[in-house]
Amino acid sequence: MKEQILNFLGNLPFGNILLNPYVLAGVTIILFVILSFLVLFIFNHYLQNLAKKTKTEVDDLIFDKTKKPLFALFMVYGFKLAIEILWVNSVMDKIITSAMTLVFLFILLRVFDVVVGTWGLTFAKKTKSSADEVLLPIMHKVAKVIFFIVGFMWLLHIWGIDITPYLAGVGISGLVLGLALQDSLKNVFGGVTLLLDRTFKIGDKIQLESGEIGTIYDIGLRSTKLVTIDNEIIYVPNGYLSNSRVQNYTRPTPKARVNVLFGVEYGSDINKVKKVVLAALAKLEDIEKEPVPEVQFLEMGDFALSCKALFWVERWDMAYGKKLEATQLIYEALNKAKISIPFPTQTVYVKK
Repeated sequence: MKEQILNFLGNLPFGNILLNPYVLAGVTIILFVILSFLVLFIFNHYLQNLAKKTKTEVDDLIFDKTKKPLFALFMVYGFKLAIEILWVNSVMDKIITSAMTLVFLFILLRVFDVVVGTWGLTFAKKTKSSADEVLLPIMHKVAKVIFFIVGFMWLLHIWGIDITPYLAGVGISGLVLGLALQDSLKNVFGGVTLLLDRTFKIGDKIQLESGEIGTIYDIGLRSTKLVTIDNEIIYVPNGYLSNSRVQNYTRPTPKARVNVLFGVEYGSDINKVKKVVLAALAKLEDIEKEPVPEVQFLEMGDFALSCKALFWVERWDMAYGKKLEATQLIYEALNKAKISIPFPTQTVYVKK
């Protein structure tokens, strides 16, 4: 191909002048400078106007993000050809080839950013799961790292560097690094597992195996944040969450049952106690009609007849307030009905 071009130039009227390496290199640079501006002109006046007529914004963003890198790529390629005409296998040729490689990878990375930033996030928002919205930025960052690794390997190949002897060292270093970051990696994979399994979501009320109760405030890659009833944040490693028992108060529905324990004096009429307490529960507002409230006689305790009042609320976050309200109503109703509530007592018999 190169010989055919030289023969074509030699047959031109000023062929002898054009065959001069320095003249030919200068003409090559001028031609590619013109070609670069021509590409930029086509992008600005034709391709972008054509992209504005489409429904999607992806092509607009791709053209806007890649026109200047493509302009630079054509310019650098012109200089590469000029260098090859003047000096074959020179260091300058490798430098320019490395620059072209970096510009080409930069263009691919910009196109990838546009596709992920528009189509990916738009698709993630349409799905019911929030896992893809969290995992997509993570995968985006991983892809960028892969781009950089590929680019680095490509540059080493251009400069003729054989990296085979270093792969063993890299493998050993990776093993040591993996052992050092074992806990962090366990938390990261635990976070991915929680997101994919949808164990819980933001706003759920949970109880940890260690006893802490809180509302999910944020699910991160390394840890999950809980907000307690005292408005304190607890940071829980995802590795611990994925390998322990967690009680979720909001699944399968946000409805919650409220239990109020109380005791009455021995000799009290249990039927009367149930009637009085149910009448008190009927005064509560915003509680569920189904299942109906009930009062259970649990056991004959050491100093009292133990009972329990039960009713349901629409949401778990209403349970604590309604429990306080129901406790006061039950106490006032029992006092009004002259039903004694005993305090702990103990009778001692002395044998003579």
